Amino acid sequence: MITIVDYGSGNLRSVQKAFERLGVAASITDDPQRVADADRLVLPGVGAFGDAMGQLHARGLVEPIVAHLRADRPFLGICMGLQLLFETGHEGGEHRGLGILAGDVARFELPAGMKVPHMGWNTVTWIAAAGPWACPGDDWYYFVHSYVARPRDRGVVAGITDYGGGFCAAVACGRMVATQFHPEKSQDAGMRLLGAFAARRWSAGAVGHADRG
Repeated sequence: MITIVDYGSGNLRSVQKAFERLGVAASITDDPQRVADADRLVLPGVGAFGDAMGQLHARGLVEPIVAHLRADRPFLGICMGLQLLFETGHEGGEHRGLGILAGDVARFELPAGMKVPHMGWNTVTWIAAAGPWACPGDDWYYFVHSYVARPRDRGVVAGITDYGGGFCAAVACGRMVATQFHPEKSQDAGMRLLGAFAARRWSAGAVGHADRG
């Protein structure tokens, strides 16, 4: 069973429907106990970093999500769900994130004439950390975001996308994978990634926590 975390961020039903198209049961919940008991956890979301963390705290969801990640249980972050893994977000001030990965989330710094948000289709260059998540280099994925993750540990970067320069499009470590793009909106390429997350059997591995420095 896939458990999708509901913290009022929207986009939940489209993620659930994508798993259902794969024949995979997926439930949506904001119940901390159900999140704590989850086998495979999905943290999707759109919106502002600070608001998202505020909702996670208000609903009592931070502790079970962090416990799930620190136990190296299967986890998929989507869009905001990738950004929240980091220590700090800089949207509308400075906000503390989940602190699983070392680094921060900052607004795009782009050449003159390039628009923010980065919205639409783009390719991902998958690198060694991607492991089983890597797809052919000519596949396209759907993005919509104004802020980008800046990992301090480059070893967790699984995919890079070029938009006025390369940025972190995916991270992977242990049983955790997270994407800045929306796999549920990325047609066949995205469905392959969701299918891999639902079906994959992992060997034990260590998650790269922020306290690694």
